[in-house]
Amino acid sequence: MILDLLLIGVAITLYPLPVMAFVLVVSAPRGVYKGLAFIVAWLACLVAVIAMVLVFTGGNPPAPRSAPSLAALVATLVIGVSLIFYSEHRRRRSRGDAAPLPSASPSASSPAPTPSPASSSAEGEGRSTGSGRSLASRMDQATGWSAAGLAVLLQPWGMVSAAAATVVKADLAHTQSFLALLGFCVLATSSLLAMELYMVFAPEKAQRDLTRLRAWLTRHKDQAIVLTCLLLGLWLVARSLYQLTG
Repeated sequence: MILDLLLIGVAITLYPLPVMAFVLVVSAPRGVYKGLAFIVAWLACLVAVIAMVLVFTGGNPPAPRSAPSLAALVATLVIGVSLIFYSEHRRRRSRGDAAPLPSASPSASSPAPTPSPASSSAEGEGRSTGSGRSLASRMDQATGWSAAGLAVLLQPWGMVSAAAATVVKADLAHTQSFLALLGFCVLATSSLLAMELYMVFAPEKAQRDLTRLRAWLTRHKDQAIVLTCLLLGLWLVARSLYQLTG
């Protein structure tokens, strides 16, 4: 259980979409306050999911090969397969977005001028910049409640569901289970906590560095999503199949 929660927590904290949104949140006016609201809502979701599982199990892991135990393993397997399919979907979509547009009809009297790589790059950067400015302007007008709602919407619920299926094995009679659950919550929130503290203690430098981080993630988010979901999905599938057939 501890290793599974560790890997799921790492996948959640490295998932790029919440990180990109959080950069906009803390970069807005009163960003530290909005960032805190985002983190509180994020943690509240994790704690609520864990609490519901523990209420269901009573803090005692089900016996091996019992119906609840097998159901948790099957749920983990389904989630793992879903993450693998989602990673493939993102990979294909990103390749489709990068594919060149079809050329004009060959019967045209004169071919359209082909844009240079520099101009195409400039247009792409302009669209990304315009989109980023639009999101930033909306975040400037957002409240702490809006930031909290954004945290709930951007929670990677597939990964959180995998954590819930893993928490079924938690035994509250042992201190290490408490520590594992606490460590999971902290680890899954660590990237957000690091950015929040950076903004508190070095706001000007943090503003520049986080803006660069978001720009980098904007260019590489699809690759990061594909890699994160694929690796975690493969691990969950392998782990659940081993326990189901072992």
